Amino acid sequence: MTLHTLKAMFDPATRVDHAIQAAHAFQPALNAMVSFIDPQDQLEALTHIDPSAPFYGIPVALKDLVNMKDTRTTGSSKILDNYISPYDATITRKLREAGAIIIGKASCDTFGMGGTNKTAATGPVHNPYDLSRMSGGSSGGSAALVAAGVVPMAIGTDTGDSIRKPAAFTGIVGLKPTYGRISRYGVIPYASSLDHVGCFTRNVTDAAATLKVLAGRDDKDMTSSTLPVEDYPALLKGDLKGKRIGILTNVIDSISNPTVRTQFEALVEQLSAQGALVTRVTLNDALMKALLPTYYIIANAEATANHANLDSLRFGVQVPGADNEETMRLSRTAGFGPLLRKRFVIGSYALFVENQERLFRKAQRVRRLVVEDLKAALSQLDVIIAPASGGVAPLLEGGPKTDELSGEYLIAENYMVMGNFSGYPSITIPMGFENGLPLGINLTAKAFDDANLLDIAYGIETLTGLKNLVAKVNA
Repeated sequence: MTLHTLKAMFDPATRVDHAIQAAHAFQPALNAMVSFIDPQDQLEALTHIDPSAPFYGIPVALKDLVNMKDTRTTGSSKILDNYISPYDATITRKLREAGAIIIGKASCDTFGMGGTNKTAATGPVHNPYDLSRMSGGSSGGSAALVAAGVVPMAIGTDTGDSIRKPAAFTGIVGLKPTYGRISRYGVIPYASSLDHVGCFTRNVTDAAATLKVLAGRDDKDMTSSTLPVEDYPALLKGDLKGKRIGILTNVIDSISNPTVRTQFEALVEQLSAQGALVTRVTLNDALMKALLPTYYIIANAEATANHANLDSLRFGVQVPGADNEETMRLSRTAGFGPLLRKRFVIGSYALFVENQERLFRKAQRVRRLVVEDLKAALSQLDVIIAPASGGVAPLLEGGPKTDELSGEYLIAENYMVMGNFSGYPSITIPMGFENGLPLGINLTAKAFDDANLLDIAYGIETLTGLKNLVAKVNA
């Protein structure tokens, strides 16, 4: 069911009421919401909006990093548990102007730092397909709400793969557009050179419609692009004939799961049968294995700088001390979880003057080499594709121990960070299932080739028929 068909079926108040009821009903099982927003003022404001607006009366959710005036925006942290937004993020304003009704803030890893959604102050988010498994992170709450059918679209952010990996684990579409395509003004940052705003939907058409609404220059975000916004939904044709598709062999060769490999290769054969020009592409393997440590250094260094203002002296939850220094120390100790403290330590260490050349600047140079390698590969292609993960969503507790030095972990589970290093547009869509659990495929294109990326994804979605999937939640 697309946004268009949903608008035709119910009046706005009924749509919103159904979404809020479902969100409350599933909350004990999914733990996907941090806070709910009374929709009454927004529904009344629809009288000033054209009913043909793309999101007219459509319920949506924001990741709990996105400011909305007079609502809680905690970043799923303890330290901002009492923070009330004094203004709207640009994307919040655009959604409201398009008629969207924002029903609440979705859980995420604290400040977007994590890939499990287990670090949220409100506890882990559960996968709608199997409540013993994670939904992925950091945008796991948004993904779970869309996958469970609560809302047709939810906002996420993506700094490493924080939209695209949860989309794979929950059987939905996760779009990270080109860096600068969507304004980040009013979105709590993680790492400014890597952060992207994107969305979750249950089909590619809705992802295209969402991008059209959110994209565009914003003078409040100087990194936003001045390039014109295309009519992404109108450009969806789905014809794969002649499309140049590269298979990223580094990822395929790193995956041990035979189901993932078999389903992916079967899809590749279908692409060829549709007339797509399929080739195998191999990137520098040493650089691929360096993606994760490079990411850790750059992202955590930038996060340390971005969150230096979280001292609880001006805003946030305060633990009183004898003086300002003790108050700040006590408040940060109570307000930051162990993973956050670890990341800030790594970031601070990389930014020490004596370490900047040895760590931070070296990581920046490796990032540039990665981007140049990816750019060269894409110069002859429309997209590069690979499985979005080596398997289904991991168990929240008690799963097999991960070898974090293996090629499977370093490459197959972390290669999508290339889209953040480069800023290139990237999308994950459903590929199939293993024992009833979703598997995803990821596509990456050249900078500002978002329309072509969406069109190819639409073609693959048409080929597989895997769209508008809704998980049956055992609430």
